[in-house]
Amino acid sequence: MPDKPLKVLTYAASASLAAVALVYFFNPNQFIDGDSSTSSASTRKKGIVGLTNPANDCFINSVLQALAGLGDLRLYLIREVHRRELDDASIYTSLPEEYNQRKDSDLAKLVTLQRAQVTQGLKSILDQLNERPIYKKTISAQSFVAVLEHAFGTRISRAQQDAQELLQIVAERLSEEYHAGKQARRRYKEGLRKILRRASESLSPEDAQGPGRDSSDVSTVVSELIEPICAADESTTEDEGGFPLEGQTEARVECQHCHFIPKSTPTSFVMLNLMVPQKGSTTLNECFDAHFKTEYIDDYICDRCRLQHAVETLEEEVTYAKSKEQKDRIHFKLDRVRKALEADPEKAPERVQLPDIKHAPKRKVARHVQITEFPKILVIHLSRSMFDPGSYSQKNSAKLTFPERLPIGGILNRRKYKLLGLITHNGTHDSGHYETFRRQHLYPPTSRPHVKKSVGPYSASATPVVSNVPSPQLSGNLTTTPDGKANGQLSGHLLERSALPDNQSPAASSDSLSSTSTRPTSGSAAGGEESRPSQEAKGPSVAHQAEEPTSVLSPPLEPKPDTSAFGRYSASLDLTRFKRKKRKSSDRWWRISDDKIRECNTVDVLAMQRDVYMLFYEMVKDDPTEP
Repeated sequence: MPDKPLKVLTYAASASLAAVALVYFFNPNQFIDGDSSTSSASTRKKGIVGLTNPANDCFINSVLQALAGLGDLRLYLIREVHRRELDDASIYTSLPEEYNQRKDSDLAKLVTLQRAQVTQGLKSILDQLNERPIYKKTISAQSFVAVLEHAFGTRISRAQQDAQELLQIVAERLSEEYHAGKQARRRYKEGLRKILRRASESLSPEDAQGPGRDSSDVSTVVSELIEPICAADESTTEDEGGFPLEGQTEARVECQHCHFIPKSTPTSFVMLNLMVPQKGSTTLNECFDAHFKTEYIDDYICDRCRLQHAVETLEEEVTYAKSKEQKDRIHFKLDRVRKALEADPEKAPERVQLPDIKHAPKRKVARHVQITEFPKILVIHLSRSMFDPGSYSQKNSAKLTFPERLPIGGILNRRKYKLLGLITHNGTHDSGHYETFRRQHLYPPTSRPHVKKSVGPYSASATPVVSNVPSPQLSGNLTTTPDGKANGQLSGHLLERSALPDNQSPAASSDSLSSTSTRPTSGSAAGGEESRPSQEAKGPSVAHQAEEPTSVLSPPLEPKPDTSAFGRYSASLDLTRFKRKKRKSSDRWWRISDDKIRECNTVDVLAMQRDVYMLFYEMVKDDPTEP
């Protein structure tokens, strides 16, 4: 008897453990690749990897978490690392010929750039941050910090640092490594081309003119080998789009006197620095307008105006010249200055000494900056520093409203961007804490999303389905008389298949235009007598055109009415209900503060107007399902 209660307790404990095990293994609340099938949106949790903060590392952690949510950047890192693994290692260790006379430090830096140490280190840490753990997981960013310290040959201080400065250094380094690797591959292809040409030139006439072959065949084979090699790098770079954070701007200057616009030099950027105005509240559009507004600069020496001033000065000297030699010499200078004025005012004429620049006229010019190449990922830094010469610097705590969808550019070159992440700063100008907001965005499992086919099962647009019933090519007031002569006027309205909506097939459109006597709708039980006058006012229906005599311009249409019960029921259906719904963007975000992770939505993110510091936008692809 005493053992009986013990057995009961043992059985009860065993049953409880079994129930807990069944619930844990067969109904988990966290999934790696998807959501729980039984949990609701409010109770659903998804894991994400956090970062430890041993000593003021929030500026590093916030930047890495923001970069981990950028899909285009991850695809770029995967492509660059795998490319270097597949290529020959000697490609990225060779040096150009002009570097032979440089210092050893420059040579070591170039080799480090070609090997892309920072690119590989960033890919490794971002892959770890994009894991989907089913339990709380925290890693350290020390491995990436060690890569940066080794690449730059210095130690990163653990004092209060700026996240924008770190991201600027990392992004510029990634851009330099990309261009260094691109130049190394180009030099390798050019060297291979030289080797092939030398091999073709070193062939003897006997080798070149073998059985069934002459010297022209050898040159043709060599050219066929060289051309694809030379064009491979250019075509691949054009398809990939280069470094995703890099864009280009141009500053154009226009003289307000002669309206001459000199040639502008493009400037690359990896981040846009926008000043936040010192007022209570503002918007992101106002910051863009202040950055790209037209500036007027005084006391500017225009090249065209200077040459025109030289022409006027030489013409005045001709009138005062006494000897013929002086006049000939002045006319020689005058002709050269006029040719330079017509050809290229920015290039000074040769063998002609222009008047002193102190006497050149000073003009007022307009300077305008515009984006010529839009980056795939637009990083915006909102500068909140207020500098006062009489006191210390302060933080501008103005409220800044920023949109989730950001259009940039003019009417002809407009680009649309979507917000994927932001970094906030809470504190003063000298101290505080950084947090990251990262969208829970899932990218399609494709290795080459930039490749689009025009036709086929993987094309961007659906293949049109040909209707069995031919659509009329013309519609209007063109009729024929009983004697076979055409009468009336052509309305000029073409009914083409391309004008049909995407969610309606040609057959469905012809049904909607057909007479109600053929297919009665739900609004008319007797055949639609009430709706017939309105249809006749719009124009003859398809069925009415089919009953008319044959016209030489429009072939007769012979519809096949469906009088069955299914046909009458299908005609009364509202096909707009079956329209494909647009895929909604993810409204859930992660709020990451080092190793503390919470969920929030888009409303909470857009409400961070006072603390927003950096914004990360991604260019919207041409996706028909994108809202």
